[in-house]
Amino acid sequence: MSEFRLNRATKEWIILATERAKRPQQFLVKSEKPKIPPFDPLCPFCPGNEKKTPPEVYSLRQRNSRPDQPGWRVRVITNKFPALEPTEKMVKITGGFFRTALGVGKHEVIIETPRHNQIFATLSLKQAEEVCLVCWRRYLFLEKDRRFKLIMIFRNHGVSAGTSLKHPHIQVIALPLIPASIRHPLEEAMSYYDDHGTCVFCDMMQEEIKAKKRIILENEKFVAFHPFASRAPFETWIIPKKHNACFGSASESEVKSMASVLRRVLRKMYDRLGDPDYNLIFRTAPIKDTQEDYYHWYIQILPRLTTPAGFELGSGVYINTSLPEETAKFMRE
Repeated sequence: MSEFRLNRATKEWIILATERAKRPQQFLVKSEKPKIPPFDPLCPFCPGNEKKTPPEVYSLRQRNSRPDQPGWRVRVITNKFPALEPTEKMVKITGGFFRTALGVGKHEVIIETPRHNQIFATLSLKQAEEVCLVCWRRYLFLEKDRRFKLIMIFRNHGVSAGTSLKHPHIQVIALPLIPASIRHPLEEAMSYYDDHGTCVFCDMMQEEIKAKKRIILENEKFVAFHPFASRAPFETWIIPKKHNACFGSASESEVKSMASVLRRVLRKMYDRLGDPDYNLIFRTAPIKDTQEDYYHWYIQILPRLTTPAGFELGSGVYINTSLPEETAKFMRE
């Protein structure tokens, strides 16, 4: 019989459709993906095409190489087609019932590697650490801008996840406001803290470690698991064991430790599921809440193995056709 499960951190209910549940191996991506070359002369992110992008704002480079020239290992640019514009003006909401505000913000692209076909799952540990450290440094840089209230870091992998360029890249968007979809989980976490005096994410992590059923892997500083109330097959959370509300407040050693776990998790998905499309999101507190006790930052990975339909979009209740206990065991093996 199907069952409802509650995500204690977000108060979201999901349905585990056990009557139509699939075995983990049935989610293997069977379609043949086109072979991608290590270099694409038409790709603006490939070495030698630096003039096809906006000027770089940060990079890790070989010694004696110059900005906007080949020789980089990780390169950061402003998005050529940004969702928001980095004007000097502060956000001002205007209008009566129909309100508007200037689209002020920052939209950056972190080009993870010079190789056109080297995805995060196949990076070396050192490369993965460098990419994650650049994400962290860009967060620390952008949070200093008083116009911004929230910094979103995310990665779209594959066409069904929304990517438009195949070359591996991460996006960073600094927002001047906090959307309702972000504010609601914050309010739920605050309410839990008021009721229990503890962080709901810390409690969830400890319960998952104690149960052991849904853990994929862990190291000294991070644990990766499929949540009890996973909204989609193989949904994965990577969460620091030390309480911390904000990704930007992590230490350099913690970021390197995170990179190790993230690389291993994505490699498991690559090997076991045939390189599925996915969305990866850094869930972190708004800038003003970086020192709060009620929130806890983490990484959420949502493989695009199913498509939300009318019921999910209408109710907000997601139907999961897999058991997280079984998918986690499949990944561990």
